[in-house]
Amino acid sequence: MADYDTLEPGTFCWPELATSDQKAATTFYSKLFGWQVSDMPMGPGETYTIFKLRGRDASAACTLRQQEKEMGVPPHWNAYVSVKNVDESTKKAQGLGATVLAPPFDVMDAGRMSVVQDPTGAAFCLWQAGKSTGAKVLGEPGALCWTELSTRDTKKAESFYTQLFGWTPKHSSPGAPMEYTEFSVNGKPGVGMMNMPPMVPAQVPAFWLPYFQVTDVDATASNAKAMGAQVMAGPQDIMDAGRFAVLTDPQGASFAIYKPKGA
Repeated sequence: MADYDTLEPGTFCWPELATSDQKAATTFYSKLFGWQVSDMPMGPGETYTIFKLRGRDASAACTLRQQEKEMGVPPHWNAYVSVKNVDESTKKAQGLGATVLAPPFDVMDAGRMSVVQDPTGAAFCLWQAGKSTGAKVLGEPGALCWTELSTRDTKKAESFYTQLFGWTPKHSSPGAPMEYTEFSVNGKPGVGMMNMPPMVPAQVPAFWLPYFQVTDVDATASNAKAMGAQVMAGPQDIMDAGRFAVLTDPQGASFAIYKPKGA
């Protein structure tokens, strides 16, 4: 078990699904990961679905905003990063070359957030905790365990994120099968970065991908496929690390599943 009541600044603290069919997606993920479902009213006819593990907040789902639909934004997972002061971090990100997609605003008494796009095109959210710190369980089956950036400019991305969050980079050794950068938050690895795979269409921007831990990657991928998901990569082993697969849910949002070696 890995319970958290507070999270270090610079930690990916909340995976949030924005989808075209919230009801169907809720059914899919709750069956796949064993999540309990708690719906909170957001306004007329709208709800915010919080997924729980052992009664503790693990992630969430909501319906794509009308503006996102009009812009053609597909279903996706939003990645939130914990910060001490969202206004200051947003200003700092902008000074480092980011685009502010949504300036800081309060989310009732839960916290304060903004939406930012890094200089290479990947969007993410900054989160300043109020009553909600974000995920209260991480790094166990059913919970977020890793978040990974795919970008076409890893050098620019590394410069941006290390300056913004103080992450410590660790690069793959020379001669490794592929270039990969692992970032640590106060000495704890939890973030990865890789070059955008060449088969990804040019119009697809850089993006952050959430990894959820599972007890059996192959069985989980098979279950997901049986419920309408697509297996985009794997299942396959990562040398000396574990086993993973990348999936696309029935509505089109991408995510990954992972089992650490020895877990």
